[in-house]
Amino acid sequence: MNIDFPLILLILVAGSGLIWALDALVAAGPRRARIAQLQDRYPKWDQPETSDGKKYVTALAETASEPAVVEYARSFFPLLAFVFVLRSFLYEPFQIPSSSMVPTLEVGDFILVNKFNYGLRLPVARTQVVDLGKPERGDVVVFFPPHKNDTYYIKRVIGTPGDRVAYRGKELTVNGESVPQEWLAAVPEDGSRYAVGLESAGGDSYLMQVDQRRPARDFSVTVKPGHYFMMGDNRDNSSDSRVWGQVPERDIVGQAVAIWMHWESLLSIPSFGRVGAID
Repeated sequence: MNIDFPLILLILVAGSGLIWALDALVAAGPRRARIAQLQDRYPKWDQPETSDGKKYVTALAETASEPAVVEYARSFFPLLAFVFVLRSFLYEPFQIPSSSMVPTLEVGDFILVNKFNYGLRLPVARTQVVDLGKPERGDVVVFFPPHKNDTYYIKRVIGTPGDRVAYRGKELTVNGESVPQEWLAAVPEDGSRYAVGLESAGGDSYLMQVDQRRPARDFSVTVKPGHYFMMGDNRDNSSDSRVWGQVPERDIVGQAVAIWMHWESLLSIPSFGRVGAID
């Protein structure tokens, strides 16, 4: 079961704000008037050790105290509103759940997702209200895939609208041109299972990995208008656009920009050795 945290947060913000506003408009004035009357009735109300002070405290609790639900709403609304604005329009935290982006991202990496690079969107509805930019080839993005529109996925943009993307013999081409590769940890011919290479797309370089014991899953596709073709950096161990299709622009959440912590499980110790920008 997937929890729709943005919707829950929106409900909490709206609910606490509504309670606080209704109390301020309807009940706060009469409550202040009752407090003033009690202070007139007990002149020494501000001296707790006196008889007036003790009677004032008792009467205040019985007739003029702020309801607990209003107190909680007033206390939590500013914090909830701050978190809501931060997550909806600026940055949202995200944990890497699988190995599909190895070696760039590892299971347990906590990352920050920039929510405004590709335009401002209404929370929950996902409707774009301000266009600030488009995903570029080579960007690492978080999005909702076509087959699971309530689950976050993270992959790399390989094809933008109109691109012709092909994968043959574990070599990637875009618009008929090979994407430059430089093998680092191994070479495809040396018999090792995994080969790690440096790939360049969109002017940026990033690490990728192939599994030489698995078939290449060759394909060729033209990216539709308003869509993006996504692939994991762990090329032969990734469920991506080769499996479930192209991603509509409206379903892109934001750009993954930095790792801020690594914490693989509750039984492990958090570490900060992988902190840094995401290539």
